[in-house]
Amino acid sequence: MTTVLVVDDHELFRAGMLAVLGSLPGIEVAGEASTGEEALESVARLRPDVVLMDLRMPGIGGLAATGRITERHPDTKVVVLTMNEDPDSVFAALRAGARGYLLKESGADDVHRVVEGVMRGEAVFGPKVAEHVVRFFAGGGSAPATSAFPHLTTREREVLDLMARGLDNASIARQLFLSEKTVRNRVSDILAKLQAGTRAEAVARARDAGIGED
Repeated sequence: MTTVLVVDDHELFRAGMLAVLGSLPGIEVAGEASTGEEALESVARLRPDVVLMDLRMPGIGGLAATGRITERHPDTKVVVLTMNEDPDSVFAALRAGARGYLLKESGADDVHRVVEGVMRGEAVFGPKVAEHVVRFFAGGGSAPATSAFPHLTTREREVLDLMARGLDNASIARQLFLSEKTVRNRVSDILAKLQAGTRAEAVARARDAGIGED
């Protein structure tokens, strides 16, 4: 039996996916989690074969959780299961170590196919996502760079851009017409999502990705 952990912050979606998995032959539900942090704890405790991971969740989010799981538990395969089909999200997930990428609109047969595929050592994608991967290779292997950190919100990207340009919190607040407290909260969220220990580290990563440049 292949054991599967479902990670998503929407309770109704989790319940539906658990029901789908429970109906599929050869698959056993290992458990569920609603945040990236819970996913890390659950994987360490349950050691599932496969993790179905949403990208956008509270806390560190699915992308950061994927990176940590694949680093700490290389035998566990992560399959992203999300509503985001944009190329930036796809390639960010693959860089983080995901072995599959499936849209939430997918049916039970697609879920079954992807889970079985990653257990055979394959990299498996849903039909729409596969189109992005094919274009990537057809275009010479140049992944899109328009959004280096797709798990950040639009506002967080704006704050990160100004951080990378050398502005302090007070200056960012004036530029974006926000309170300094709001900016501090946004900076804390950015550090958590980028897994950056300091502001300087987040700025360095942003500049490496071309953020903060004219």
